[in-house]
Amino acid sequence: MQLVLSLFPGIGLLDMAFEEQGFCVVRGPDLLWGGDVQQFRPPAGVFDGVIGGPPCQAWSQLRYMVIQNGIEVAPDLIPEFERCIAEAAPKWFLMENVPSAPIPAIEGYQVDVQLLRDVWVGGETMRLRRFSFGTHEGRRLKVEQLALHRPDPDVSALAGGGARLTPIALGGSGKPKRHGRSGRRSALGQMGYGCRRNLIEHLKLQGLPPGFLEDSPLTVAGKIKAIGNGVPLPMGRAVARAVKLAIEIASAIA
Repeated sequence: MQLVLSLFPGIGLLDMAFEEQGFCVVRGPDLLWGGDVQQFRPPAGVFDGVIGGPPCQAWSQLRYMVIQNGIEVAPDLIPEFERCIAEAAPKWFLMENVPSAPIPAIEGYQVDVQLLRDVWVGGETMRLRRFSFGTHEGRRLKVEQLALHRPDPDVSALAGGGARLTPIALGGSGKPKRHGRSGRRSALGQMGYGCRRNLIEHLKLQGLPPGFLEDSPLTVAGKIKAIGNGVPLPMGRAVARAVKLAIEIASAIA
């Protein structure tokens, strides 16, 4: 059994996907639970792999809007992820982040990069994420994608409770189709533009059952934020299967 360290685990959505594939996941510190990764020193040679998604605000396309509204953007913690990898010295690592974030660079590891959209692997949303898979041998992360998927993916669940409107949900011009004032407003509402989604809707978007976090001490707003910050479960499952396959191939060759 592979022992895996999870950095920035949040509520453990990516961890759940890896646990389903038989990995034993140990969660590291997270701000959500009062932990601080900057004070964390993982032991060397204990973990087979390390997974995690450092906070993406510093590299998000929405960061300029956040800054303009006077809200402080969370610091870039990818260097902390890289430090923990160097200290833990695992056989492999996997980092999830937005497409514009830097690719992790750790001496002794070659990184294979995959861009995935949730709907491509059986999810409901258009959420796009980049996965960086690092190994000493430069192994490929071969994520199985659907031959056919729904052409009208839902908007991504967001930590703030809203839903983002992107060109993939629009007409070919990248603008909402107009059918009069009321029609345009209705179309935007259906796509989630400027609206706030409730907890049940967020759970569905992330591939989670309605009762998930039912016994959690978090407030409803806290649950929505934690869910929105996580990796959609269908996407996590597809990536976890790909990592497991890469490891099995490596073991067979060895």
